[in-house]
Amino acid sequence: MSTHSTYDMLRHMADSWGLLAMLLVFVVLVAWPFRPGQRVKNDHAANMIFKDENDG
Repeated sequence: MSTHSTYDMLRHMADSWGLLAMLLVFVVLVAWPFRPGQRVKNDHAANMIFKDENDG
């Protein structure tokens, strides 16, 4: 097996499985905030910047 064919094999694997892995990570990161039961935490995080020490 020559170096060129090893490179081609690794490149083909990265093109197919790497793309699939990146797509999976993207879908998980996009779906993460929309998990059931997370609305209260998300609302608190979204409004936290508007609170100060005088708001109680």
